[in-house]
Amino acid sequence: MKPSTARLLAAAALTAVLALASGVADATVVTTCKAAAGSDGRVDYDFCVSELGKHHDSPSADTWGLAKVAALTGVVDADNAVSDIKDLLAKHGTDARAQGALAQCQELYDSMGFAFAEAQDDINNRDYAAGKEKAGEATSLAHQCEDAFAQAGVPSPVAQHSSYAVQIAVVCTAITNLIQ
Repeated sequence: MKPSTARLLAAAALTAVLALASGVADATVVTTCKAAAGSDGRVDYDFCVSELGKHHDSPSADTWGLAKVAALTGVVDADNAVSDIKDLLAKHGTDARAQGALAQCQELYDSMGFAFAEAQDDINNRDYAAGKEKAGEATSLAHQCEDAFAQAGVPSPVAQHSSYAVQIAVVCTAITNLIQ
């Protein structure tokens, strides 16, 4: 082997090692979700891959970027929940108990959107403890919404949003825990 070829191969090997050591090369959605699920049994691997894989920033994101994507995904779903709740409140024939719970949940989901946005900001600023705290706050708000429907004695029409919020908050927290 010529000396120049050997140097090129050595440089390529060194680049690969440095990329792996920095976490960039292996921080794909699949590997990050696998690591998150391995470190936190609450993480649904298939949900993680499916939801993070949909975001346009995910293919080029490292672990730090995927934690932010998870938080942003929570913002989007919280906004969708508020929109769905507004539609339900405008619908004729919704009984008073359901309307009360819906109005309460509208405020809770509005706050949840801000909690996820603050989580994204905190993670972006590398204040991981604060970001995880905000993700936890979003989980609490989802539970409060479901409790409002239980107390009203009516089935929750936003249970899917609540489940999603809890799952994406868990994913966000687990991925944030992976950041070195």
